[in-house]
Amino acid sequence: MLADGDRPTRAGLDDAWPGWDAGVGLVVAADGGARLAADLGLAIDLWVGDGDSLDADDIAALQRDGVPIERAPLDKDQSDTELAVIAAVHRGATAVTALGALGGRRFDHALATVGLLAHPALRGRAACLLDDRTRVVLVDAPGADGRPVRRSLAGRAGDLVSLLPWGAAVEGVTTDGLRYPLRDETLPAGPARGLSNVRLVAMATVTVRSGRLLIVESPATLAP
Repeated sequence: MLADGDRPTRAGLDDAWPGWDAGVGLVVAADGGARLAADLGLAIDLWVGDGDSLDADDIAALQRDGVPIERAPLDKDQSDTELAVIAAVHRGATAVTALGALGGRRFDHALATVGLLAHPALRGRAACLLDDRTRVVLVDAPGADGRPVRRSLAGRAGDLVSLLPWGAAVEGVTTDGLRYPLRDETLPAGPARGLSNVRLVAMATVTVRSGRLLIVESPATLAP
């Protein structure tokens, strides 16, 4: 899915997250996110939005190229990015990666997009926000079976991994393969206890018993 925040580069994504585009089966562009496609070497399968971030000529060009257009009214309850998420799920997406979903001119939009990781439509589906500086996922526990949720964190040793409660306190947090281990601990909202951990091995893990935990990863090359 292509959003209209800061625009990552193909080279930057390849360097930070090798294999990030493996298995791409559907590309949905949210309004101005369509501008990302050519630079990333992706072909748009569907465009959704209200058209306030993309010129009418560009939308017409998409139509001429055979891209389906789902135009939304300017006055609506959902963001264009949310519409793109819902459209992807309705078309059978079992995992969603949002590119260009961070940064941009509107901090409120960036926060709202992070919040989309908790969208009911994504429950039970892998979802992440990705650019060439950051990967963000949400662990929502317990799982559908009532058990703790275990998340694998594949990457390079030395990468930064921050564990941040999303909303209320997160309980029963256990890590493996991180420099500063947690053992069935509670991370309350407010304190920065989970900030700036470090991956020690290529496959670290985080297990959460209850609550919503944002996992924010940054390549080691960005560390001070």
